[in-house]
Amino acid sequence: MPQRPNVLIIHCHDLGQHLHCYGVKTVVTPNIDAFAAAGVRFVNSFCTAPQCSPSRASMFTGRYPHNTGVMGICLPGEAWDLHPEERHLGQFFQDMGYATAAVGVIHETRSGAARCGLDEHLPVSRAAGATDAAIQYLERFARWPDCPFYLQVGFTEPHRLSPPNSDADKGFLGGSLKPDTERGVQVPEYLQDTESAREEIAELQGAIRHVDVQFGRLLTALSDRGLQENTLVIFTTDHGVGLPRAKCSLYDPGIEVAFILRLPSRRGWHGGRIVVPMVSNIDYLPTLLSLLDLPVPDNVQGRSFAPILDGHPYVERDAVFAELTYHRYYDPRRCVRTQTHKLILNFSIAPFFMDPSQSWHPRTLTVTPPNPAHARHPPVELYDLREDPPELNNVADKPEYARVRQELLTRLRGHLEQTDDPILHGPVPSPMHGQAAELLQAV
Repeated sequence: MPQRPNVLIIHCHDLGQHLHCYGVKTVVTPNIDAFAAAGVRFVNSFCTAPQCSPSRASMFTGRYPHNTGVMGICLPGEAWDLHPEERHLGQFFQDMGYATAAVGVIHETRSGAARCGLDEHLPVSRAAGATDAAIQYLERFARWPDCPFYLQVGFTEPHRLSPPNSDADKGFLGGSLKPDTERGVQVPEYLQDTESAREEIAELQGAIRHVDVQFGRLLTALSDRGLQENTLVIFTTDHGVGLPRAKCSLYDPGIEVAFILRLPSRRGWHGGRIVVPMVSNIDYLPTLLSLLDLPVPDNVQGRSFAPILDGHPYVERDAVFAELTYHRYYDPRRCVRTQTHKLILNFSIAPFFMDPSQSWHPRTLTVTPPNPAHARHPPVELYDLREDPPELNNVADKPEYARVRQELLTRLRGHLEQTDDPILHGPVPSPMHGQAAELLQAV
């Protein structure tokens, strides 16, 4: 029987596809670029939600946020969590006899590592310290050649961070990193190219460069310990970059994610391949189960893309779906994205986009809307991705797009009905709503 592969998943916050190997020429990421050149890079890779906990819940369960129970952030004050019956990827590996462990961010549940099937967890989440801890695990796993391992490593960076002992607005440097302008600064076309935007994006580039350095250290440690050949390494992130109209939005900069993998011992899972068909992060779990020749449970909503890698017949996705319900406030939105169009349905008259800058005075402003403080959601948005890749021109009310609008509304309704999205039945209450109601009942 062939030796089962080890699995190492490195995931970070708020990166999107803001990498040199994804076309951002001013970002310095030589280690990630080299990994992509030797592995498999997915160019049309998306997440199910543009914020951390709901997206990670999908990543590790293969199910949509409104089905997992995680429609908001898994923090004590917000109280979202995986339903008890949801199966985490770590549980599948644990059941297969793998040694399972995690380092750093576990943001898909409030219930701890054991609930996820993880035997151990070191909660060191800053990238340098997390890499140190992960290398310690690799040293131990190298001494157990007959026991495969599953290790997930979660970096905080390039999430915004407050400087130590400070209540200053959050930036990307966290009081210790440095801006990076070695190759200049590339301001995304959906943002205004201003001096303050360039300063902020230089900080983002510095944080990403730091992540790349730590990622390189981890890959070197894997190779030095003789583990590289039979270890599936996955590098990914939860959602888009922490910039306006990206994170916390359903535009592509909010839902596109880097996804790169490499497994040298399996043909087709390495070699500098580029995969064009669309994939969603709900597809990760069924793909890994397929790698282990395990049956995929009936309730898993993702689909394995292992056939693409193995050279077998594969029916490509013709659409991906994403959602936002709660983050900083209730802002329910749902979208369907095809290769050519994006339709977003807004269920509230909230601000046009949820600002992820975590400050009263954002340094980076959007092109559309030019004054976000006074802009509100329209009921429906439709973008022609062939003519308008940055999604700046809403064509939902243009007569020539009436047929596409109706087709995508029908497609989105079918998805919501098939997955029993509670948004179809009225406003979705938050856990805090239930807590407040209990307090009133106790009076």
